[in-house]
Amino acid sequence: MSPVPIRIAGRLVHRLAGVLATLLAASFVIFSAVYAAPGDPAVFLAGGRDKLTPERLAQVRAEYHLDEPLVVQYARWLWDCLHFDLGRSFKYSDQVADLVAARFPTTLQLVAYATLLFVVLGVGAGVLAAVKRSTWVDSAVVGGTTLAASVPSFVAAIALVSLFGVQLGWFPVTGSGEGLGGTIRHLTLPAVSLALGALAIVSRVTRQSMADAAASDHVEAARISGVPERDIVRRHILRNALGPVVTMCGLVMAGMLAGTVVVETAFGISGIGSLLVGAINTHDFPVAQAVLLLMVTGYIVVTTLVDAVHPLLDPRVARVAQGSSR
Repeated sequence: MSPVPIRIAGRLVHRLAGVLATLLAASFVIFSAVYAAPGDPAVFLAGGRDKLTPERLAQVRAEYHLDEPLVVQYARWLWDCLHFDLGRSFKYSDQVADLVAARFPTTLQLVAYATLLFVVLGVGAGVLAAVKRSTWVDSAVVGGTTLAASVPSFVAAIALVSLFGVQLGWFPVTGSGEGLGGTIRHLTLPAVSLALGALAIVSRVTRQSMADAAASDHVEAARISGVPERDIVRRHILRNALGPVVTMCGLVMAGMLAGTVVVETAFGISGIGSLLVGAINTHDFPVAQAVLLLMVTGYIVVTTLVDAVHPLLDPRVARVAQGSSR
């Protein structure tokens, strides 16, 4: 067999093993951290401290296997997760998988909307600042993105609700809406507040990547040869700057699942972010563990895909990877 397919298969196996090992370690950290949180779930399951006897507390612990060692509980939980059984909610008495499946589409729509906003506006602002470098346009973009990056998402949410929801009445301030038009109107303000910080990061990365690409020798040679500036920007500068830009967009998008916790709570959206907040407040451990595991899994999968796509966008990275594998 040719050594090239063997190297490719070896890299795929190595990457898959790394992903599985990361997921295993993350699952143990999540399980341990949730059970280390203040509060006793047995007290909540028993109906509170009123008229709580030691016998009743021991019965609840045995019923939900809370009297077993942490490692045994983790092994039992992990085995159930591998069989797509996330347990039953302490609060709702429903299957956790059903609760997550009912709310995940709303969160996915919010993240997709915010991703569209920060990719289009962030990359566009970065390209504009790079093309108009050292002008007032560049200064305005840098100043605006610096301001956007300094505003926390919950502060942006309050400001957007006050201005566009209450005073102007352009957008609804709670719920996720129905139908395509209703969903877009309801999720516009949450998506903007979620995308502001990401927009600033992506625009900065785009601007710097294009500046680095513009300083290369082949770009200067193209200018001397009389190639139009528009073609130079599109074919030589922007194309060579795509690798870092796409990588940063992927990383930011992967981290947005965790960012929805604040935004969904502020706008009253029934997604997995608000589900996580409610689960933590009520010590609903199975729900909290499932949501956190979903967020970590989404982040790991997206970052792995970005890492796999990066060499396709930047041949220099692929050549370095091939050289190191020899």
